[in-house]
Amino acid sequence: MTTANIERIQVDQSIKTRRNTFARKVRNSKYLILLFLPAGLYYLLFEYLPMFGILISFKQYSVFKGVWASDWVGLKYYTMFFQSPDFLKLLRNTFLLGFYSIVWGFPAPIILALLINEIRNSAFKRIVQTVSYLPHFVSNVIIVSMIVMFLSPSAGLINILIQKLGFEPIYFLINPDYFRTIFISSGIWQGIGWGTIIYLAALTTVDPALYETAEIDGASRWKKMIYVTLPSIVPVIIILFILNIGSLFATSFEKVFLLYNPLTYETADIIATFVYRTGLTKGNFSFATAIGVFNGILNFALLYIANFLARKFKEVSLW
Repeated sequence: MTTANIERIQVDQSIKTRRNTFARKVRNSKYLILLFLPAGLYYLLFEYLPMFGILISFKQYSVFKGVWASDWVGLKYYTMFFQSPDFLKLLRNTFLLGFYSIVWGFPAPIILALLINEIRNSAFKRIVQTVSYLPHFVSNVIIVSMIVMFLSPSAGLINILIQKLGFEPIYFLINPDYFRTIFISSGIWQGIGWGTIIYLAALTTVDPALYETAEIDGASRWKKMIYVTLPSIVPVIIILFILNIGSLFATSFEKVFLLYNPLTYETADIIATFVYRTGLTKGNFSFATAIGVFNGILNFALLYIANFLARKFKEVSLW
């Protein structure tokens, strides 16, 4: 038997071994695969297959011609968006809403989780958790309706209090200066309780021996929280911070769409709402798709940069 034949036999055996190993792993993990199947199908059908639509951004898309028969135009619509007078305004508004949401909204669940963790009365702790979770399960339509009711210039609770103090009512919802404050503060109220779930779960993994050691050293409850509890959940904080950075330009379309109006476009109009008006209202699908692709690239770039910096400085990252 020649050396070449021996090597071919060894390669065939290696391939068979890998196939048997893979088949064995599949058999051993069949129930986990079944559990993953619905989520996998969801992402395949609604996240990956629709990416085929990116092709439209490079074509003069016509509904009657279809995707393949439409004429190629290259980067025409990307250039059109970059040269649009709305480009900088949309970029600024989207960035600021996302940035302020992270600055004010990201620390809020951490602080609440730390405070809940310090509560010794279990019944009161459950009440606080339940009350803080509830707004998350309320739809944006109802949330915005509540905001409109509370901020109404004639019968809103806030303006009634303002008038009781002797001041003129404030037209919050048509003043662009108030839009970001309303959007971000309502978002914090809506999501703070739900955001504490992961942090509270992380807090259960903190070694009790660390608290005992700190107590022996004379640390107060405040110092134990600062020097023991908080550092113990830093990896979880970093991972969630990376995810938040990755969605900086993915501001909630639904809530902005329900809250804004032409009078507040100056500070409220974002990339997602502009895509809606351009694509569905005006029927310019190619232009809208190009803007959406640009927004997705921005989010991916920010996610990659945040993950790279976290891995470099803290050795904690998504990949």
